[in-house]
Amino acid sequence: MTNLPTGKKKSGPTWNDVKRQLAVFDRVGLLGLVHDLYAASEDNRNFLHARFGLGEDALAPYKAIVERWLWPDVYKNEDHSVTKAKQPIAAFKKATGQPEGVAELCVFYCEQAIGFCREFGMDDEAYYSALVRMFEQALKIAMGLPESRRVPLLDRLQDVRVSGQDIGWGVEDDFDDLWQRAGLEGHE
Repeated sequence: MTNLPTGKKKSGPTWNDVKRQLAVFDRVGLLGLVHDLYAASEDNRNFLHARFGLGEDALAPYKAIVERWLWPDVYKNEDHSVTKAKQPIAAFKKATGQPEGVAELCVFYCEQAIGFCREFGMDDEAYYSALVRMFEQALKIAMGLPESRRVPLLDRLQDVRVSGQDIGWGVEDDFDDLWQRAGLEGHE
């Protein structure tokens, strides 16, 4: 047993510990490790597909997760989860860092959330607050894109904004305020 100074607990392994172990791997060993990680979980596969730009639509698995958690099957008594719906966006961003893909996922999040609210209603302030924050994030990222990529996203956000009218919880006012702060009054 290691003698640690009083009051200090030994923490678990860290990234530095892992790096030391990786340093001894050869190419074949490293490929084997990545293969094992790939086989271990769907999240790992999605991450690697996105990182390397594999497949026809790298965003599809991320969108499926967003949709599942923002638009649950109410007939099967599924729950919603803002936290779980935001995780694939963060994972895609970490995998690729591509602002256009992140913006697409943020806009998709807003479309799913507002669509579910319009169809089924929602009495969850946290859900609406997260929607407004995601709308803001989508606007910020979209505004940083070249115009040819920005305009279609802004058109979709405008549809979300219109759908948010009379939904309650201050969503309409928040959307309008964010839209005006982005200088988009003329983009209707």
